[in-house]
Amino acid sequence: MSEVLPLTLYLAALLFVIGLLVLITRRNLIMMLLGLELMLNAANLNLVAFNHSGVNTNDGQLFALFIALVAVCEAAVGIALVLRVYHFYKTSVPDSIQNLNEKV
Repeated sequence: MSEVLPLTLYLAALLFVIGLLVLITRRNLIMMLLGLELMLNAANLNLVAFNHSGVNTNDGQLFALFIALVAVCEAAVGIALVLRVYHFYKTSVPDSIQNLNEKV
């Protein structure tokens, strides 16, 4: 185990906690998506760090690449949903949206 691994794990834990706090405390949908992205990046950092400290396979890096691809797709769909909800309700605060029926 290298001396860099604990520092990397602490950094990943810090990123995850910051993302979780943003996800819990913010009421803006875009900020909630950013918190979720921070949490996914913390998981990626853990995967790459464990892969670097372990055997000579690239499994951790492949998993990190897969998570990054899923995060990009999640961000694209999430932003599209936020823009569509904002178009109908003129707000991005989830508490002020009462129903998801289309206005006629």
